[in-house]
Amino acid sequence: MTQDITGTAAVATAKASGYLQQLCKHFGHKIPVTFDAEAGEIVFPFGTCRLRAEDGALHLTAIAPDAERLAQLQDVIARHLLRFAFREDGMRVDWQAG
Repeated sequence: MTQDITGTAAVATAKASGYLQQLCKHFGHKIPVTFDAEAGEIVFPFGTCRLRAEDGALHLTAIAPDAERLAQLQDVIARHLLRFAFREDGMRVDWQAG
């Protein structure tokens, strides 16, 4: 059995809980999602994203079986978050290994 690989990002925003809920509601129409105001999990066919809202930051953890699917997962999450947060100038999603 292979070990999953992970990537993490801490996205600076005063609206962390709102974005967490928006992402989970958006994807929840098509794939399994669980969430509340502080934490969430989105289960994609190619990996899982765990989200945690804290004051001033949305913490993302992407988990996938290989680098290709991890990159796909990180791309999907980052693109959607940045689209939802279009009013926030300079928001960045900088993924770090594990």
